[in-house]
Amino acid sequence: MDNRILLLEDDLSLIDGLQYSLRKNGFELEIARTVSEAMWLIAKNQYDLLLLDVTLPDGTGFTVCEQVRKSGNQVPIIFLTALDEEVNVIRGLDSGGDDYITKPFKLGELCSRIRALLRRVEVSKQTQSSTLNCEDISIDILHNRVLLKGKLLELTSAEYRLLCLLVRNAGHIVTRNAILDEMWDGTGEFVDDNTLSVYVRRLREKVEKDPSHPEHLITVRGFGYQWGEVLK
Repeated sequence: MDNRILLLEDDLSLIDGLQYSLRKNGFELEIARTVSEAMWLIAKNQYDLLLLDVTLPDGTGFTVCEQVRKSGNQVPIIFLTALDEEVNVIRGLDSGGDDYITKPFKLGELCSRIRALLRRVEVSKQTQSSTLNCEDISIDILHNRVLLKGKLLELTSAEYRLLCLLVRNAGHIVTRNAILDEMWDGTGEFVDDNTLSVYVRRLREKVEKDPSHPEHLITVRGFGYQWGEVLK
């Protein structure tokens, strides 16, 4: 089932581009061009994510975000901002927004942000416990800590995110493209294919008894990687 997205935007040329790109990437898209129309649609429908422009004819995307959060709705929200609005978007994040992207942006970059945010939300829903356990690895989600056979592992933020992604999908192949999307860190730095190989090598050095003959973090040639054990 496609993820359902509401786009609040009044720029017709941008709407056309986003409609084409998002639908091509498998998202179901609905459009609102005013704050009042967006609030009406949100009240009547359930969305997986909101894309909110900041400046609209009858108000701002901040207002929509604030009202959505006041109602208890935790739907993921990404703001679309003009360059001169970037400082003001802090208000939007403080009011409950999850991310923002500055115009002009690359549509591929926006799709990557959307997929990464939707995955984080889905994992949060599925993870009833604050701990992931897989053989001799224990991941404390609440405190971002990893224990290997009871010993604390010193991991970078990127290594931690990579490990969590693989362990959550233990026993299944995670493609390199899926990993590259997930490794977007929200700071404007995109992890490329060569950097991913470095992260994998470093992570193996920390979790494998013999990194040159891995038992946990396994390469599936031509596809990606797989964590060899199954979640408990």
